[in-house]
Amino acid sequence: MCSLARGSLTAIRYRDEILRPLVRPYAGAVGPGFLLMQDNARPHVAGVCQQFLQDEGIDAMDWPARSPDLNPIEHIWDIMSRSIHQRHVAPQTVQELADALVQVWEEIPQETIPPPHQEHAQAL
Repeated sequence: MCSLARGSLTAIRYRDEILRPLVRPYAGAVGPGFLLMQDNARPHVAGVCQQFLQDEGIDAMDWPARSPDLNPIEHIWDIMSRSIHQRHVAPQTVQELADALVQVWEEIPQETIPPPHQEHAQAL
């Protein structure tokens, strides 16, 4: 699993810590209809990751360049990050961070969550 203490996400870490242990088994469980949704972050579009997805037969949704606003989860992560940074005491451990994220998630009003972009909602 990704460690917060290990720094930024590289393409190799994304492949080895996200795609291989999490996405591949999930895609296998879902079956032929599985479609990976990820944005154009550098680790996602790196050759090593694209090759891994191709080798594993995992299809990824086409994502317009410079359009992170189409992904509702990006907005939610931003809201959650801001909320955690505004706390008087920052989480000191992974467990404290996980607890804070759950608390922040539960406090987000449903109307704050933007609907998915129509083009991508149809692909789901």
